[in-house]
Amino acid sequence: MIEVIFTIDYEIYGNGEGSLKEHVYNPARLLQKMFNQAGVKLVFFVEAAELEMIEKAKTDLTIGSVKKQIKDLYLEGHEIALHLHPQWYNGNYKNGIWQLDNLEYNLCVLSEKRITQIIDKAINYLRSVLSDSTYTPFSFRAGNWLFQPTQPTAKILFSRGIKIDSSVFKGGLQRQNNLDYRPAVKNGYFWKFREDINKPANSGEIMEVPIYSEMVPPWRMVTRKRVGLQTTARENLLNKINRLLNSARPLQPLKLDFCRMTISELKAMMINIIRDDQKEPRTYKPIVAIGHTKDLVDFDTVKNFLSYLKENNIKITTLKDAHNTILS
Repeated sequence: MIEVIFTIDYEIYGNGEGSLKEHVYNPARLLQKMFNQAGVKLVFFVEAAELEMIEKAKTDLTIGSVKKQIKDLYLEGHEIALHLHPQWYNGNYKNGIWQLDNLEYNLCVLSEKRITQIIDKAINYLRSVLSDSTYTPFSFRAGNWLFQPTQPTAKILFSRGIKIDSSVFKGGLQRQNNLDYRPAVKNGYFWKFREDINKPANSGEIMEVPIYSEMVPPWRMVTRKRVGLQTTARENLLNKINRLLNSARPLQPLKLDFCRMTISELKAMMINIIRDDQKEPRTYKPIVAIGHTKDLVDFDTVKNFLSYLKENNIKITTLKDAHNTILS
């Protein structure tokens, strides 16, 4: 059985560039309307640290509208999940530019005390935004997908009520950040983990439902749409070099990205999934699609993809509901 989970990272660019109105509020508003009309729900991975610091520094007047939008999404039944780029919390805004603390770029390499502080701060901010002191995020996605080393972050997240992570994309590699999800390629559609997010562990407390990806030749990654979106944000020379080194492999992980892929690419990937399902129809297959509000410019493709899933009787669900299905 296949179910598709639409997840979208609700954020501006990771270096602090971009406006909330253009890169968060407006695209999310149109997506919200489209999915509400279709009668299905999304998972919004809200980047809490970014929004809290923007509000504190009063650098973007749209923050009030963004907070109301998040609350409206929550009341409409969309899943509000936790997304964190911890470098924001020590950031400073000077001369119209955000200077973020890259020493805290990877949450998982910080001290246990600091990890706890950041997670608690982010959850408390979302509770304030939602006007719900009992809110607990069910799902988590790490900033830049960095969930290595796995402990003690996983333990802290679980203690705060988080049941699902969706940071892994099988075959992922970022040498500059010591991210290596290549061992996860052999895993199934979901698994519990403990000491290493790549290694299934029946005793694990958190479940990994990875962003769906396929290993493809490098030329499959170079499309006009994808390249155009990659050039919209400033990238320093070191990041460019590291990205090129990471891509110097015979096969690359192509994520099921409904913002960066064309409708033809999306359908082709789903055809492969449908074929697998025909071979193993009893295996539950939660398929996580990813997007970013800052990349969301082609709404026709999203609409057509929704129509394609409906035509093929493929249900759309949330991570929380997928978790219930797995347990049952």
